[in-house]
Amino acid sequence: MIEGVNMERIYLDHAATTPMHPKVIEKMLEVMNATFGNPSSIHSFGREARHYIDLARAALAQSIGAKENEIIFTGGGTEADNMALFGVAESCQNSGKHIITTQVEHHAVLHACKKLEKMGFEVTYLPVDETGRISVSDLQAALRDNTILVSVMYGNNEVGTIQPIVEIGQLLKNHQAIFHTDAVQAYGVEDIDVNKCLIDLLSVSAHKINGPKGTGFLYAKSNVKISPRLFGGDQERKRRAGTENVASIAGFHEAVLISSEECQSKRERFKSFKEALLQKLRALDVEFDINGSLEYSLPHVLNLSFPGTSVEAMLVNLDLAGIAVSSGSACTAGSIEPSHVLVAMFGKQSERLINSIRFSFGFNTTTEEVIKAAEEIAKVVSRLKK
Repeated sequence: MIEGVNMERIYLDHAATTPMHPKVIEKMLEVMNATFGNPSSIHSFGREARHYIDLARAALAQSIGAKENEIIFTGGGTEADNMALFGVAESCQNSGKHIITTQVEHHAVLHACKKLEKMGFEVTYLPVDETGRISVSDLQAALRDNTILVSVMYGNNEVGTIQPIVEIGQLLKNHQAIFHTDAVQAYGVEDIDVNKCLIDLLSVSAHKINGPKGTGFLYAKSNVKISPRLFGGDQERKRRAGTENVASIAGFHEAVLISSEECQSKRERFKSFKEALLQKLRALDVEFDINGSLEYSLPHVLNLSFPGTSVEAMLVNLDLAGIAVSSGSACTAGSIEPSHVLVAMFGKQSERLINSIRFSFGFNTTTEEVIKAAEEIAKVVSRLKK
């Protein structure tokens, strides 16, 4: 908060990170206060710690229709993505060295793919249409006999577009390629079933669903072999060495329980926030375009282009008005590079690259906050256009 200014602040950047739920904090404090044993120790202190991990693993597996032994705890979404890509590349390279992904993936996937190219793998980056969706026929055309991995994100973190995951799963059903999806932004708001979607690998991060930062998981179907990235102890069935972060895993478990209880009502609430924001902007005669698709979209993410404005000026002015939004992925904040997602959707010359803002909602967002934000946006846009 700015010193000396008593201002109500509105947080509309939940796609970057979410505040921890009070019940999650309570659970983590309870574990930190009472349970310090190493989960790999066989005495009672170790068994108490192990119990929390077992309970969490069972709940996380159930949340996506997986088996308990298919959940690998990681340090977050980036590690889960890296583990999936490098793990498959190393273990399957005798079957081929071709990988397919999209131009709009999170950098945890794109930068991993660039590294794999330097290691001798060939990567095809599928284009997207103006709504941010890939074409399944493009994917089919790109598939080869030596394709070992297809990595397509579930829902985009910048514009919210959901990819045709079920159709991709069906397409790969009789192909050797392993299907990975980065579900970091979709998990907790979308109903995900790895069996119905025929997903082999899936990445999740706790801090996107009101859990702690620094923990996540990789779902790895039991018949998928992935080479480990970390070497040391026998944790996570020798797939991910290192003493588990028990308190965070217990907090993650709590966040998943809360999230699954409220999934449908949360979706409806987020959709109502989208509608309220759009309606209020229209009522205030604010000129804007929607980046992405309202039809195939995560309910909590809305990306808007404001013609005649600049993203830097918008972000600074809204921040001064107490409103936290972003221009896209928080992992590239501070960089002056245009969003790679918007470049893929609209081309390098599009004005949308310099005037687009992402709004994202969470469990403590209110309709009043959304309407207040729309009123402030109208003021800022009006000032900037003058």
